[in-house]
Amino acid sequence: MIEIAPGLAIADPEVRFATSRSSGPGGQNVNKVESRVMLLFDLAASPSLDEAQKGRIRERLAGRIGKDGVLRVTAQKHRTQGANREEAVARFAALLRAALAEEAPRRPTRLSAAAKRRRAESKRRRGELKRARRPPPPP
Repeated sequence: MIEIAPGLAIADPEVRFATSRSSGPGGQNVNKVESRVMLLFDLAASPSLDEAQKGRIRERLAGRIGKDGVLRVTAQKHRTQGANREEAVARFAALLRAALAEEAPRRPTRLSAAAKRRRAESKRRRGELKRARRPPPPP
């Protein structure tokens, strides 16, 4: 089970892993060992999430979800497949946690009297500056 939040976990069979050769340093191993790990999660077919959660994830992680509705998370930072697999799972959990987080509602605030005064004074000074630039009226 991949723990996302209290009361929400994704079952292991819901995620698939694909491996491929990683880029970057690694000596001779880089050409023969498949250490890059891609975590694949079919969002539409997931029984762990309700429709509201799926919609929120679809909206907030649209760039990571392909046309087939599969969320992809790739890890290739480490030289071993196991470490990259752990990192992909951790990144996946963090992404879902962030996507499912509720935003605090905005509380409307009023401008203070001092702020209104400063704004009016700034506008008045700007107007005086522009007036000073005008040529004097003809006699």
